[in-house]
Amino acid sequence: MNVLVTGSSRGLGKAIILEYAKNGYDVIINYNNSKAEALELKKYIESTYKVKAIVIKCDISKENEIDSMIEEIYKEFGYLDILVNNASIALDQDFELKTKEDFMKTLEVNLVGTYLLSKKIGLKMLERKNGNIINISSTNGLETTYPESIDYDASKAGVISLNHNLANYFAPYIRVNTICPGWINTDMNKDLDQDFINKELDKILLGRFAEPSEIANLAYFLGTDKASYINDSIIRIDGGVKSV
Repeated sequence: MNVLVTGSSRGLGKAIILEYAKNGYDVIINYNNSKAEALELKKYIESTYKVKAIVIKCDISKENEIDSMIEEIYKEFGYLDILVNNASIALDQDFELKTKEDFMKTLEVNLVGTYLLSKKIGLKMLERKNGNIINISSTNGLETTYPESIDYDASKAGVISLNHNLANYFAPYIRVNTICPGWINTDMNKDLDQDFINKELDKILLGRFAEPSEIANLAYFLGTDKASYINDSIIRIDGGVKSV
């Protein structure tokens, strides 16, 4: 069994790929900018878990790079069991300063890249009548909104809509599900203003941000036969939200 996790050299993607490797899966580590971290992760996985790990650079906003990555994966393995669409960007900016270029870049990575990977790999999975696609969206795609991240919020809502169409198209052979995490303790959030963090913590029933491993546990579960009847589901994982 093998798995591709996009954006997996660090943060949540790294936690997800480690969870799969720990459970005996061969893994494809994808990065765009973090080459050193990706190579270090490959070394750690192969020495610790005795599975195969390959590293592929790919900017998922570029279709030609997606095509090259897919070609390399299928040349190496011949097939792909699980695709986890994790890679995303957030270009938060004051609403009045947000540009069209910001908006389009966010959509190209978070939504269009997810679509292209799911389509191209999903069609190959369909040939084998076997496969699993797991998308990482966000509670920002549900009802959590911030004007500073209007492009991010729209992209994550788009992933949720995409999930339903993909699940319908690929049924009954490929399960497609989407995870919507709330706040996570990752590098992406480490520089947030402490007053803002305190306000957000006050909204969460569990009173803390999630650890990446907690989201990774769900991403792994959805890829296994234990989740064999879970399909076209949008799963929120945010520690619970206090009633207003």
